[in-house]
Amino acid sequence: MPRVKYIENDVNLMARMMRAEAEGEGNQGMLYVGNVIVNRAVADCLDFQDVRTINDVIYQVQGGNYSFEAVQKGNLFYQRARESEKRLARQNLERWRQHPAKYSLWYFNPFGPCPPTWYGQPFTGQFKNHCFYEPVAGTCDSVYS
Repeated sequence: MPRVKYIENDVNLMARMMRAEAEGEGNQGMLYVGNVIVNRAVADCLDFQDVRTINDVIYQVQGGNYSFEAVQKGNLFYQRARESEKRLARQNLERWRQHPAKYSLWYFNPFGPCPPTWYGQPFTGQFKNHCFYEPVAGTCDSVYS
């Protein structure tokens, strides 16, 4: 059973976002971004209470801006998804989860070292240029299922 219900359009959308956000970090980096996307779709907490589909996650607006910068600025996001990226997206949608993004709801690419917290959320690890953060224990149990 997949971690979140999806259709082929979701696979394409997610694959495009994974590439736009982490192509320079290889397949592993793209899978970590995919973890965050799927985690947001299953999380029923914090900023993600009304986000249930991949489309909702990708096009979510917070503070007047899209949550994923690539929606506004990413020329890679607006290119067609490649089969290799679609395979990675399906892996995330079906089952693939791994540290440091296993339970992460956020990531970002800082200009320096990863801070120990980001907006009060604990740092779980870094992969290449991205720092990953998961919810404070007890604030979002749905992401751990």
